[in-house]
Amino acid sequence: MQIPAPFDYVRASTVNDALELLARHGPESRVIAGGHSLLPMMKLRLARPEWLIDINDLFELDFILLDGDHLRVGALTRHTALLESAEVARLFPIISDAEAVIADPVVRNRGTIGGSLCQADPAEDLSTVCDVLRAVAVVRGPGGERLVDMKEFHRGPYETAVAPDELLCEVRFPVRPSSGSAYEKVERRVGDWAVAAAGAAVSLADDGSVDAAAIGLTALGIDGTVEEAAAVLLGQQPREELFVEAGRLAAIACDPVADQRGQIDYKRHLADELTRRVLRLACARAAGTQEG
Repeated sequence: MQIPAPFDYVRASTVNDALELLARHGPESRVIAGGHSLLPMMKLRLARPEWLIDINDLFELDFILLDGDHLRVGALTRHTALLESAEVARLFPIISDAEAVIADPVVRNRGTIGGSLCQADPAEDLSTVCDVLRAVAVVRGPGGERLVDMKEFHRGPYETAVAPDELLCEVRFPVRPSSGSAYEKVERRVGDWAVAAAGAAVSLADDGSVDAAAIGLTALGIDGTVEEAAAVLLGQQPREELFVEAGRLAAIACDPVADQRGQIDYKRHLADELTRRVLRLACARAAGTQEG
C-alpha cells in the first residue's frame, strides 16, 4: 500500500491568506488544488511536504476573461472550463485540442491550469501549449506581482520560476490577428501521458505569408520552442514542402529517450509527423480567420 508521509493541512480563504500561509510554513509547504499530480507523488514519497495549503476556495483565481489584446486565465481555472469555453476555442484552438486529450473527465473536472504548469512535468501538455502561444505567467509573492515569460517560467523538469513563498495567479495569452494553432498527441491509451506530442501557432500577414510561427514538442526532451523549425516558415506562403522541412528539423532538434513508450527512432518519427500535422492545421485555421 502506498501512503503519504504525515503532513498537516490548512485551507486558504484568499490569495493574501495563501501567501501568508506559505510564508509562515516555509519551503516545506505545498499548494494543492486538484491534486492529481501532487498526491500520487506524495503516495510514492517522491514529495514529502510538511504542510498542504488548499486553495480551492480562492474563487478570485477562477476566471476566463478577454481583456483587450490578451486572454486572461486564472490559475484555478479547471481543465473542463477551458475545454468548454467557446472563446478559448475561437481564439486558441490549440488549448481546446490539448484539453481534449488531457487524462480523463475526472481529472479534467478537478485539475487546474496552474497545477499543470507548476508541476512542470516534461510530458505535460499545457506547458507546450503555453510555450507556443508565448504566454506570460502572473506570479504574486511578498514583494508584489511580477510577470514571467513562459520561456523563463519553466526551468527544467519539475522546476519553475515560482518561489516557495509565491503563487501562480494567472496566465495571459496574447491575442494576435489572423492566427491559428493546433495540438496533436500520440498516447498508448486514452488519458495516458504522451508518447510524443506537438503544438504549433502561426500568424499570417495580409498577403497570406507566415508573419510569425512557433512550434513546441512534448515528452521529446526539448525545452521551449523549436526555433529552427519555425524559422523556415517565416515570410513564406504556407505549403507542404515547408511543413516537411519543419518536421525534419523538429526531429533533429528533439532529444527523446528510449522507454516503455517507444524507442528513440520511433519518437523522432513522431516529432517529424506530428509537426507536419499541426502546422497544416494551424495554417488552415489561420487562413480561416482571415476569410472570416
